[in-house]
Amino acid sequence: MATTLTARALLLDMDGTIVNSDAVVERCWRRWAAEHGLDGDTVMKVVHGRQGYATMAVLLPDRPMELNHEDNRRMLAAETADVDGVVPVAGAPAFMAALADLPHALVTSADRPLSEARMTAADLPMPAVRVTAESVSASKPDPEGFLKGAAELGFAPADCVVFEDSEAGITAAKAAGMRVVGVGPRAAAHAPDVAVTDLRQVRVEAGAAGEIVLTVAS
Repeated sequence: MATTLTARALLLDMDGTIVNSDAVVERCWRRWAAEHGLDGDTVMKVVHGRQGYATMAVLLPDRPMELNHEDNRRMLAAETADVDGVVPVAGAPAFMAALADLPHALVTSADRPLSEARMTAADLPMPAVRVTAESVSASKPDPEGFLKGAAELGFAPADCVVFEDSEAGITAAKAAGMRVVGVGPRAAAHAPDVAVTDLRQVRVEAGAAGEIVLTVAS
């Protein structure tokens, strides 16, 4: 069964949505969990979608935030240096190629160096408009990043469709008043408007009036 969505612009999360960086995330965050005496499996359930300091605040709620920010800086450096196993999500190269001349933006919890490292490792084109960790004052699930992405592209939130993989990201997109295509195994549990296993199930076309037409095989 196929679902058709129309939009004026698309907002794309990076990790888990167009780039598969799970191997790096697992390595870095399980190491951090061990350093702090935390169960690795428990940590991995909450890391996706958020900025690192926000994840740490969830896991260590009584810890001073400045220590989380210090650890976050070290984590970002470690993740940026480690691109072993970083690959495109299935279907991402064709999906990104189809978006080349259409309004779209990257909205990621990664900072600019990490986003550049991972997009390069996955051999995907970097969107001209991108909202990274440096661009916002609050991490997903706050909607700030998606609202900024829509504003920079010049479209209302209701005219945007978000592609996301995580609970934090889907929550942020919904809070921004946007429709969501959930990508990958984590997404379906968090009630996106439509869910796909990967981007091979999405066809992107330009409509006659300049709109973006998405045909999603779910």
